[in-house]
Amino acid sequence: MNDMTDHLIRSVAQLREYIAEPSALVQAKIRPALDVHMRAFIALSPWVDIGSYGADGRVDVSPRGDPAGFVHVLADGSILIPERPGNRRADTLRNIIETGHVGLLFAVPGRDELLRINGRAVVSRNPEWLERLVHQGKQPQFAIHVEVEEAYLHCGRAANRSKLWRHDTWPAPDALPSMAQMLVDQTALPGLEVSALGEALKDLVTNQLY
Repeated sequence: MNDMTDHLIRSVAQLREYIAEPSALVQAKIRPALDVHMRAFIALSPWVDIGSYGADGRVDVSPRGDPAGFVHVLADGSILIPERPGNRRADTLRNIIETGHVGLLFAVPGRDELLRINGRAVVSRNPEWLERLVHQGKQPQFAIHVEVEEAYLHCGRAANRSKLWRHDTWPAPDALPSMAQMLVDQTALPGLEVSALGEALKDLVTNQLY
């Protein structure tokens, strides 16, 4: 049996033996700031994934969601992302504090294309920023402020291959156990019961959003 390490790609030069350099269009579409189309994309997006990494090099990707337009573009082209109540792990916030960089992936329902943004980030309690991010009468605890360093639209091949928006390809609702069942199985915490946990989770995701 061959050693698996025999097949590793160990350099960019070796990688380019298999993947050609990107086309002129792919290189030209990368912008140092948001243009009118990117701003419109953000205004229509109810979802963004935030990629970050900590001082120890460990990486994390975490989702943020709210009604479309919840991410605000400031006059200077930087953006604000509200930090709503979550599971209190604070992975994204800790990573930003430690390294100050994020990668963002915005989606618009029904559109196969995505918007990618990379930039420098800080975690802030700026009262003016928090006031801009009020929803249902409540301010977020923090604002994530991102200075855009590069931004570009990502073609729809991944979404098209996955048939992400095709309802007829979605699995049946019972294809996976309930969240409560999976958590009970995974944690085996004493006294944790599927029915009660299910009700608690339902309340959490319907009545404790803000």
